[in-house]
Amino acid sequence: MLVWYVSYGSNMHAARLGWYIGGGCPPGGKRTYPGCRDRRPPSRSAAVSLPGGIYFAGESGAWTGGMAFYDPHLPGEAAARAYLVTREQFTDIAAQEMYRPTGDPTDLIPATGAAVDAAVASGRATLGPGRYETLVCPGHRDGVPLLTFTAPEGASAARCRPPAPIYLGMIAKGLRESHGWPTERIVAYLSARPGVAGTWPPDAVAALVDEALVDG
Repeated sequence: MLVWYVSYGSNMHAARLGWYIGGGCPPGGKRTYPGCRDRRPPSRSAAVSLPGGIYFAGESGAWTGGMAFYDPHLPGEAAARAYLVTREQFTDIAAQEMYRPTGDPTDLIPATGAAVDAAVASGRATLGPGRYETLVCPGHRDGVPLLTFTAPEGASAARCRPPAPIYLGMIAKGLRESHGWPTERIVAYLSARPGVAGTWPPDAVAALVDEALVDG
């Protein structure tokens, strides 16, 4: 079975997603990923927009600072990138985001498989109370379900926190790579996200984005 894994954070940058699939520690990261059992790259990718928005909260073990989460109840649209992967690969990507070991046949795989089915049927399913343990299916593309994961609570219940500059820069790279946005639009989008808005002035976000995009 194929699914679209939808990323709205750093994995919008294809090279960043490559570490989840192939394993290893990305430059500037603080975490080594075991990778997927199936290490083939996604067969396709596409720029997509999700109803709602993203916010930053919690503490990232990979970057420090706040992590990006998706809230379908926020106003506007969330820019994202969909990757066509196998269900097994989606399960392994989800396991790594949840900080669980990949390939555990006694717990995660059947639980995630059931959650995928439930999310596709009803739009939402929860594996647990932790970060990225809530699966959301915002629709289909070419007859294939779009699937992403987020926190169980929305932005209104979260304690928002600004992300680390390197993390926000990676998201900026993903927005440019997947959506082709000019710098001004990337800055406007990121500056308005809860966790960034009111914490970093737009000129600081602009300087960060300029540096990230120059570095490639």
